[in-house]
Amino acid sequence: MSKVIAITGASSGIGLASALKLAENGWTVYAGTRQVERERELYGDKANLLFIEMEVTDPSSLEAAFKEIESAHGRLDVLFCNAGFGYLRSLGQADPADIARVFDTNVYGVMHAIRAALPLLRQADPGYIIATTSVGGLVGQPFNEIYCASKFAVEGLIESLATYYKPTFNIDLTLLEPGAVATNFNGTVFDQIRQTGGILDDEYKPMLTRYTETFQARNSVPQTPEAVADVVLELLGMETKPLRIRTSEMAEAFCRFKVEQDPTGLDGLLNTRKLHLRL
Repeated sequence: MSKVIAITGASSGIGLASALKLAENGWTVYAGTRQVERERELYGDKANLLFIEMEVTDPSSLEAAFKEIESAHGRLDVLFCNAGFGYLRSLGQADPADIARVFDTNVYGVMHAIRAALPLLRQADPGYIIATTSVGGLVGQPFNEIYCASKFAVEGLIESLATYYKPTFNIDLTLLEPGAVATNFNGTVFDQIRQTGGILDDEYKPMLTRYTETFQARNSVPQTPEAVADVVLELLGMETKPLRIRTSEMAEAFCRFKVEQDPTGLDGLLNTRKLHLRL
């Protein structure tokens, strides 16, 4: 019997590459998007790939999607919370509405998806949740403080859920932590800067200009979304799931000072579980 996975943010980048890869490998894939008809027109010939409307900032949209999955399968084996976007702007420059928008998608969207999918994941036994964060969920970076704060929040959410979801519901959780990836993600970030007045001529300008120049130089050969999808496929085949995994050597090197004592996060997770739950 084919296993079932739902992926949020599957219209492009890591989400789409993972949806295509897993469908090719026999998974029944529910690919979440806000433009169902467009995706069906582009990829309607792909076996096992089903596009479904998922607006992660709208709990009712997610509830409707998971009801459809429940009607068809009665369970969900894997939830891949991948929807998210970047935001490059100093806190001192940021519009409060933009800050709310980042958290609505990157943080609350993950919470809404897990809440809506949990009953189905419990039916899978075992179930599995993967959440895309970033090296920015481990290491704060200049002018990315709002984005990094959102990803740090997801790291805390998933790490906390992992302390009891496995022993209580037999659901594993993993944080997927890419570095720079060759998707429209970074282009969207820089487009957003241009659309909101560009690099403003203020006290931040010299440092922000230096940051953007070094970022583009350091990430001139980014990881492909297909390579990240290979990591997702590898995770699904692991008997023991890591709490966190970086998706490239560059990402690993970037985070080394944060993770070298506990690269997978499992040692800390098991210690916390023991301290609080005596398990």
